[in-house]
Amino acid sequence: MKRNTIVAGSVSRRALLRGLVTCAGLYLLPATTLAAVSESSNSAIAFDSNALIIARGSLLLYRDRDRNWITLPEMSAGSILTLATHPERPGRVIGGLDTGRIVLSVDGGKSWDVRGQGLPKAAVTAITTAATNPDTIYAAIRGDGLWQSDDAGQSWVFVMDRPWLANAERDLTALSSVDLATGMGGIWLYAGTDTGVTRVPDCFCRWQDVQPGDAMDALASGKQATPKVPLPEGEPVSALVSAVSRPATLYAGLPSGIWQSQDAGVTWLKRSEVIATALAVHPLRADDLVIVNNDGVLQSPDGGRTWTAIANI
Repeated sequence: MKRNTIVAGSVSRRALLRGLVTCAGLYLLPATTLAAVSESSNSAIAFDSNALIIARGSLLLYRDRDRNWITLPEMSAGSILTLATHPERPGRVIGGLDTGRIVLSVDGGKSWDVRGQGLPKAAVTAITTAATNPDTIYAAIRGDGLWQSDDAGQSWVFVMDRPWLANAERDLTALSSVDLATGMGGIWLYAGTDTGVTRVPDCFCRWQDVQPGDAMDALASGKQATPKVPLPEGEPVSALVSAVSRPATLYAGLPSGIWQSQDAGVTWLKRSEVIATALAVHPLRADDLVIVNNDGVLQSPDGGRTWTAIANI
């Protein structure tokens, strides 16, 4: 199959997709499916090993290991705003609903179990699994804070208020559990908000800016520092992921494009002008990105430098 590659920033996003549709040898998702994917601004995406699952409004799509697209049954309990998987649990997908609660699938999204008993009845805006424990789940609740489950969503406890940033409490728009030696016990929770990125060690001591050094440095009085090259100030973060195979590599989706950090958020580099409403990174290939935006679904094999439309082959 001929590979049709687009250099980021060389064309508009709509022109990019139109051009790919007309290229010989590339078979995109059916037009009706792409139209349905673009109906809602709410989108979520996650890798399930080598497969992909995408949620957009009431639509659920699954691309299997052979790159065949499957339309999954619609979610009757609400729209999925956020998705999480774990490499140690292939086939298991966790979703956070706009109606509150979470849903869990063990068959790649074909069927779902509604969980979240005890969670506040508000939208789950972000969700992630603990990097070193697939049955520990963190869920951000709109207008409330951060909740934790240690039994795959059966029961929940409140662990953290929303971060106080720019003179207000901020809802979390994205969550990523990052396995780094600098955390308390080795784990950080990185979070996106409408004003940028923050993080908390898994002791849940307090939210803090991303900065050089370890968690104790950041907590100690008088040892505050600032990132060498921070993300653009004040931009909302629509997506934030850590590469499992290279945890210090983070990707963030902002209105200005896709940004990458290779030092756990201390230094950021803009990799693409392409806008992502949802973003996923392959569990074994830290430069393999897939995004959802208003033009459809795009994939980059090189950390965001170039993009192709995802195709049925």
